[in-house]
Order: sequence, then structure tokens, then C-alpha cells
Amino acid sequence: MKKRFKNITFTLLFASMAFFAQAQKFGFINAQEIIGSLPEVKEANSEIETLKAQLQKKGEAMINAFQAKYQDLEQKQASGQISRVQLETEAAKLKEEENKIREYEQTSQLKISQKGETLFKPIQEKVNLAIKDVAAENGYTYIFDTSLGILLYADPGTDVTPLVKAKLGVN
Repeated sequence: MKKRFKNITFTLLFASMAFFAQAQKFGFINAQEIIGSLPEVKEANSEIETLKAQLQKKGEAMINAFQAKYQDLEQKQASGQISRVQLETEAAKLKEEENKIREYEQTSQLKISQKGETLFKPIQEKVNLAIKDVAAENGYTYIFDTSLGILLYADPGTDVTPLVKAKLGVN
């Protein structure tokens, strides 16, 4: 009797494990492909490039002004038009200006990074929502992202990238 009970228990256990294993549905996407196909991404990249160009133009103007002052100081020193005390004073001013240029470059990089975060956060949220909606609508338990390089193999039939793109209204 105990042996029969054990057999029934094992049979039920394995049957329930098989049922739960079959109930899970897995899919995968290529998030980079999805994000790259959105028109909002092209607009965001364009805005970032415009900001980068503006900041770079101002930075180049600062560098050109610095170089002109430096060359002028070198000429004055070579021709003897400036005293040693004046040279040291002007050199200190140039050093301060050089530090301002470095600070401007760092601030510019920070502004570009912040602009990217501001523009791409809503896009990422939109894509994540579409992925969740597709998963819920199609009964997926898990959806993996192949663009991260973690998924070593997946049946092409489980690719839900087209469904997410359709949900977002892109090809």
C-alpha cells in the first residue's frame, strides 16, 4: 500500500511539474532594433547632436581666444615689450582661462549626458510598456533581450520583436 501511495505521489508530482513547465511561455526581443526603429529616437539624436554642435562651437571659440592671447603674450615676451612681473601676471590669467576651458568641456559633457537621459527616458518607458503589454496579451511568462548578448540560443518562433514593434506602430 505504501509503495502504491509513493508511486501515485511521484506520478502526481511529475505530472504537476510537467504542467507548470508547459504553462510557462518564453519569448525574446531585440531591444536595440526596436528602439532604433522609433522616429522619436531619430529626433532625440538630432536634438543631442544640435546641442553638441552648439557647445562645441562655443568651446572652440574659447580655445581660439585663448590661443590668440597666448601667442600675443609670446610675441611680447620675445620682443621685450613686457616685464617679467607683467609676464607672470598674464601667464596666471592664461592659466585661469585654461582652467575655465577645461571646466566648460566637463560641463558640456554633463549637459549632453543629461539631455540624452531626459530625451531617452520616456522612449525607454514607452518600449517597456509595449513589451509588458505584448507579454500580457500573448501569455508570455518571460521575455529576454537578445541585444544584451546573454541569450545563447532561442527558437526564432519565440521572437516577439515584431509584435512589440507593431504595438509601437513601427516597422
